[in-house]
Amino acid sequence: MKLKRFFLRYYPPGIILEFEKGGYLRTKSIDLLDLTPETNPDELVAEIRQSEPLITESRADQVKQLIFRLQQKQGQQDHHRFCFFKELKAHILPLTNVAFDKSGSRFITGSYDRTCRVWDTASGTELHTLEGHRNVVYAIAFNNPYGDKIATGSFDKTCKLWCAETGKCFHTFRGHIAEIVCLAFNPQSTLVATGSMDTTAKLWDVETGEEVATLTGHTAEVLSLCFNTVGSQLVTGSFDHTVAIWDVASGRRVHTLIGHRGEISNVQFNWDCSLIVTGSMDKTCKICFSPQGNRVLTASSDKTARLWDVQSGVCLQVLEGHTDEIFSCVFNYEGDTIITGSKDNTCRIWY
Repeated sequence: MKLKRFFLRYYPPGIILEFEKGGYLRTKSIDLLDLTPETNPDELVAEIRQSEPLITESRADQVKQLIFRLQQKQGQQDHHRFCFFKELKAHILPLTNVAFDKSGSRFITGSYDRTCRVWDTASGTELHTLEGHRNVVYAIAFNNPYGDKIATGSFDKTCKLWCAETGKCFHTFRGHIAEIVCLAFNPQSTLVATGSMDTTAKLWDVETGEEVATLTGHTAEVLSLCFNTVGSQLVTGSFDHTVAIWDVASGRRVHTLIGHRGEISNVQFNWDCSLIVTGSMDKTCKICFSPQGNRVLTASSDKTARLWDVQSGVCLQVLEGHTDEIFSCVFNYEGDTIITGSKDNTCRIWY
């Protein structure tokens, strides 16, 4: 095995190793969930070296510097107030979803016009149009932290895997018998999970394009899903009013969360997987955690997005300006930029 490079993961804290084995590039993560600003970096490096043979003595100083950067990020205070930056007339038909890459330098939009478009965040320039679906492109995602692949899920019952740099289509995943309405990459970028109106979720192999598993148990449409930080569990939200937690390796359902009186429209783990936030048609809405886990962003049919404090439940800010229902909202990886996508055919960038 030969170590090629490091990726830094701020939320949750960790270091991802890219290494070569048997002629193939592979990745593994060193999770530092107990890291605090008070942690002794030298002791932590020594501990990592004992358990990870890829971290040799020559790499120790580099790992120590990465730990310093993680600790500096943990020490930053979050009092950011968002201001409107730019509006993009992104598609000729309403938007369905928006998503950032890890750096926040690019984002993607899906639309009823059957395309996914890749954009430069700073300039608002369109970089690629991903065409090939035969119906609405409803679910989209980058394979963060790598950002070299994009997955799109469509009402045509397929999911497509694309090269983010060239726009080439690698695979078309076929197997669902109804519309695909949500998807996610696992953190290792080896699996894509899709959720469908056929009441199932499926797991797909990124490298081969083959179906790995079908997760059955919901009695209505699966509208949202999310992997936990290490990729060992998947949470799904359904129109059957329940949230299910699945073991990825076995495909078994390990928990069912019951409490909403309406259909579940959104589910997400926070960064350390200690909380799951759920949105429902019982008058809550489209939701996402900030990367730090201390803020929740909600988007609604009332044409606004709202920023909330997780601990107190207080609304910190209302983002206004869209002229129709907001379908999607997302933070960038740093948590200092927001994009909202609306039925008014526009997306708005907030810094």
